[in-house]
Amino acid sequence: MTERRQYEPVTLGEIKELAEVGRPTVSNWRRRHASFPEAVGGSESKPLFDAEEIAGWLDDRPVPDGERHPDGTLPTYGERFREGLRLRRLVTLGHGTLRPEELIVRALAVAAMEGEGGGSTEESLPSTLLRDFDLAGDEILHTVRELVEELGSAGAAAEAVLRLAGRLESDLMMDATPVPVTGLMDVLARPLLSMRRPVTVVNLCAGTGDVLLKLAADDGENRVAAVEPDALRRTVLRYRLLAHWAAGETLVCSDPAELNEHGFPLAELVVADPPYAAGERERDEDGPLRWAVEAVERLKERGKGLVVVPSWTLSRPRGGIGTANTRMREALLKSGAVEAIVQLPRRIHTFRTGAEHAMLVLRSTRSAPTDSGVLLIDADRLVRRVGDAWQQNVEALLRSTGMPVPEEAQRVPVASTGPASSYLLDGRSLLPAHRLASPEKGLDHFVATVEARQNAYVALPHLKRWIGDLGVGKREHRAEHFKVGGQLRAGQLKLLPGHRIKESDIGDAGVPVIGREEMLGALPIGERRIMLEDLAAYPQSLMTEQGDVFMLTEHGVRTQVDDAGGCVLLAPVQGLRIAAYRKYLMDLAAGRTVRPEGLWMRPHALARLLAAPRNQQRGSGSLVRRVSVKDMDLPQLPPEEIADLEAVLAETERHRAEVRRQLSALDTLAERLAAGVADGDLRLRKRSEPGPRA
Repeated sequence: MTERRQYEPVTLGEIKELAEVGRPTVSNWRRRHASFPEAVGGSESKPLFDAEEIAGWLDDRPVPDGERHPDGTLPTYGERFREGLRLRRLVTLGHGTLRPEELIVRALAVAAMEGEGGGSTEESLPSTLLRDFDLAGDEILHTVRELVEELGSAGAAAEAVLRLAGRLESDLMMDATPVPVTGLMDVLARPLLSMRRPVTVVNLCAGTGDVLLKLAADDGENRVAAVEPDALRRTVLRYRLLAHWAAGETLVCSDPAELNEHGFPLAELVVADPPYAAGERERDEDGPLRWAVEAVERLKERGKGLVVVPSWTLSRPRGGIGTANTRMREALLKSGAVEAIVQLPRRIHTFRTGAEHAMLVLRSTRSAPTDSGVLLIDADRLVRRVGDAWQQNVEALLRSTGMPVPEEAQRVPVASTGPASSYLLDGRSLLPAHRLASPEKGLDHFVATVEARQNAYVALPHLKRWIGDLGVGKREHRAEHFKVGGQLRAGQLKLLPGHRIKESDIGDAGVPVIGREEMLGALPIGERRIMLEDLAAYPQSLMTEQGDVFMLTEHGVRTQVDDAGGCVLLAPVQGLRIAAYRKYLMDLAAGRTVRPEGLWMRPHALARLLAAPRNQQRGSGSLVRRVSVKDMDLPQLPPEEIADLEAVLAETERHRAEVRRQLSALDTLAERLAAGVADGDLRLRKRSEPGPRA
């Protein structure tokens, strides 16, 4: 065993830095816990503590939001503290004359020479390795060798140095593949990598090697290649592989074309996690989906591809003019290359918490079936149900051994299978969150509705006759559904966007404005208004009409019918207008006969159907879960049924408004009574009950 390292004394500020917590946290630890180590020196205003005692005390305190170890345990602040101590010298250098990337490359060069590089011939080493090793200097050399001795291997020392990149705010960590993603790739690739015969593996956009090292594909027999266009990351990858003794059989190159030059064969497994690209690149031929296309071309028969892409590559609709992104997406679908789309859990990326990602599970088009459809898996919902076991559940679903919950996983055909069928080549979003919807789990709608009617019958005795006249029956065949986006394109619905209006232009006079506060019930409708002359400064603004439906689609769906019109919508509130409803109202006002079939949808029916539970599930977005209006669906019902539903819902809303007025009157009465008594002006007495008549 190596002799335990002698740590130097540390201040409270250094404890904060090394344990990666706030200064108040350290002060609270010291004040609230009698077991906190005593100071060993310093002064009362700046005490010094023995670092080894502090590390031992912090070992008992797990990091609540830390990434779990393979055995399922949480890391501790003691582990963070010890690692910070080990790297303290390098951190000092990183804040000095060396740029963070230069420091990390030179430290990794030392780790590489301590690993496989030290026993290799000079001709077989990367051309820059010896130069970076010589530039490292005594301080880096001593620190890294000390790390190797303490941690037990050059590979462990290299990982410690790379973790330093985050503390030094290096760009190297911005595109690091998250641990849950490498874990999912490992679970899905394990059946291929555990085969008895050698396999060929290609890692496109290999970055600094997170995926490659997790897969541990280089066992001396497998053929492994890593493609990384960025020179800095390619250097870090090479040094990291050398430190782990994993560079011998790995071909590292800068472009996929170099694989052909080296005669590299088609692969059983191709993985890729390209650097994040913003949605502005959807017209770029070199966008993220290019790597999915490249992965398919590199697969041999019965091979598997795993490619991480930003969710916008799947959610952007085709529109009138297709983009490079939608063309590549549809080409992948038409060729049968897409086996599954896995929507990854939200906030999975440490440095890009506002971006959502998905994983494409791809297969070779040399053997892909043409009619099996694509399995859509919403791992974001899955992780809420099964927790850390979500990767194993995804793998079971792909092996067809898991029992899918309909709102978590469904197989959807690529091409249309008939009228009103749902299929992936319809130009809409492919995200599972937007596609997956199902009836409420374990619920008999007929029984639940009859029970609700009975409860209303008991609670509202003055409405017994109206409630009793509500006829409820089971439908022989489940109704088909259509997407709101289709009705928008057909002109039967019109989307009214919300506007951004300065707070200073909103007052208490003019036309009502409808914003988030009104939709959530925090403010009554009509309290906030805007004068027409102020509204003229916003030429794009639209006024609502009678029968329009207000919508707030953040963290669910909230809807409300505009019974009067003349309102202005504030973002993020939107509106939907039934195109035929204005003519319907004009015909009614003129006394003309209006048949039910003249109106395919009505306001109260539209509002309630949009807010049904099946649409509430469709939210996406890492920070604010929003439901795409175009991806909501509505049941296909005859106009007569829509008319009956509208009549019932409108009458229900009238009764709800009456009950609200009664509750408001009671609240006002109680408030005035309490206020008068509290101020000493009122004396309250209850009149006695009249006696029985003789």
